[in-house]
Amino acid sequence: MAKRITIDPITRIEGHLRIDVEVDGGKVTKAWSSGQMWRGVEQILLGRDPRDAWAITQRFCGVCTTVHAIASIRSVENALQMEIPLNAQFIRNMIISAHALHDEIVHFYHLSALDWVDVVSALSADADKTATLAESLSTWSGNSKHEFRKVKEKLKGFVDNGQLGIFANGYWGHPAMKLTPEVNLLAVTHYLQALQAQRHANKIVAILGSKSPHIQNVAVGGVSNPISTDSQSVLTVERLLAVKTEIDALRDFVENVYMVDVGAIGAMYADWTKIGAGVLNYLSVPDYPLDTKGTQFVTKGGYISAGNLDSYKPITTFNDKMFQDGVAESVKHSWYKGGKGALHPYKGETIADYTDFQENGKYSWVKSPTFQGKPAQVGPLARVLAGVVAKDELTLKYLNKLLGTVEAVGKVKLPLSALHSTIGRHAARAVTAGMNVNILEGQWTMLMENLAKGDIKTFNPPVFPKGEVSGVGFHEAPRGTLSHWVVIDNGKIKNYQAVVPSTWNAGPRNEEDQLGPYEASLMGTPIADPEKPLEVLRTIHSFDPCIACAIHMVDTEKKEIIKVKAL
Repeated sequence: MAKRITIDPITRIEGHLRIDVEVDGGKVTKAWSSGQMWRGVEQILLGRDPRDAWAITQRFCGVCTTVHAIASIRSVENALQMEIPLNAQFIRNMIISAHALHDEIVHFYHLSALDWVDVVSALSADADKTATLAESLSTWSGNSKHEFRKVKEKLKGFVDNGQLGIFANGYWGHPAMKLTPEVNLLAVTHYLQALQAQRHANKIVAILGSKSPHIQNVAVGGVSNPISTDSQSVLTVERLLAVKTEIDALRDFVENVYMVDVGAIGAMYADWTKIGAGVLNYLSVPDYPLDTKGTQFVTKGGYISAGNLDSYKPITTFNDKMFQDGVAESVKHSWYKGGKGALHPYKGETIADYTDFQENGKYSWVKSPTFQGKPAQVGPLARVLAGVVAKDELTLKYLNKLLGTVEAVGKVKLPLSALHSTIGRHAARAVTAGMNVNILEGQWTMLMENLAKGDIKTFNPPVFPKGEVSGVGFHEAPRGTLSHWVVIDNGKIKNYQAVVPSTWNAGPRNEEDQLGPYEASLMGTPIADPEKPLEVLRTIHSFDPCIACAIHMVDTEKKEIIKVKAL
């Protein structure tokens, strides 16, 4: 007999997500992904100056802040067909790569590692054996016997006092946990060290963007960072040298800790390379523009259909017609007024129509995006697969490095197809982190070289024409393809839609009743204990959900919660 499981809310994510599954014969046979907040920011933007949109859309979320600023700025610039000074591109690229590194480190260690790591088991570990294992895998300075002994004692103190703190309420001892006590201790130690490592990325964002979260330095036409060699009130060479110090620290942690841990844990959970694939249509976009027009990029993007890498179609510029024509959103199963079929974002509507949870009707505040009429998975896996097909040097370098760790630890050689899985998404995110360290350093070098030539320009003023223009700004954010779509009429916003990564992945069934990526990825997942559905959390967390970006809030009694006045 089928058993219904409802997990509400899914924790260790940004925002409120409800997952329902039916389990029959020990496996998931049905699934529903329901976003539990309404995102009303698009309505707030109507009638406003397009130059203000980036500051408002950053408030979609307290984590994915920078990404919305960048996508919003790019949408207005695309509508105006603007050129952006090279220095501005380099500064933006440094901010988004640093932001991505922060996101990637936090995701693996603090939002998902505890799905795989049994913290309580670490109490029975031999700290010296843990150090021997760690030192055999990398040269990280934090892999000493002293460090592992210290962390074990700290854990023991938590337990003895009955205060597990951040480690409370885990599924410790769950039958799906399989790491040895020594590996668990290693992972817990790195979990705590990652709290410090992510600060290096945040410092870079704060130095260049004036603050973090919610950067303050971008503007339609470039950035507001004046550059000088003799004024401490602007971006100076001294500050840029401080950024380089943080980059070096990030590289050490990413290459010697994060990538190694993902490879090692992946090797020990190799059975999870056969679980959680879901939707095999992959969408990514190129990013880190290297010219003023957005026609040359560091990373690749494109569309892969049905997991067939030979079907890859590249997306090459900010004006790519395939991308601009291919996106649509359905609200058939979302709490919005619809009946018009899937709409292109320029024609998109965001009119709330709450009905309560109807598993065969409307059941989510998240819309259902499609690309060329089909659901698509976005995220690190999509961008890594695009890089593999395009024979991108950085992608192949770090993918081979990670697979090498898997082979060394697990004595197993995994095929590329193993990436189509729950554990594959973690692997792809680690590969992306390795790439981002190199990209960050590369953009720093390009900026310094350009400044040495005497070019200190960072901004081109925008000019808004009379009549109507429209534009899309895309960005390959940490969680995947993000796009903001704006229609501007006589200098004011006429329509605005944001199609975000967690909308693509967390969306409910679409106009054709096809499952969204979260839902599809759960089908067939083995559940050892329906009372402790750890396996569901593993797969959902592998996407790094950010439901705040996808949706915001509503009162089902239709009472006014808050009134926002646009000044």
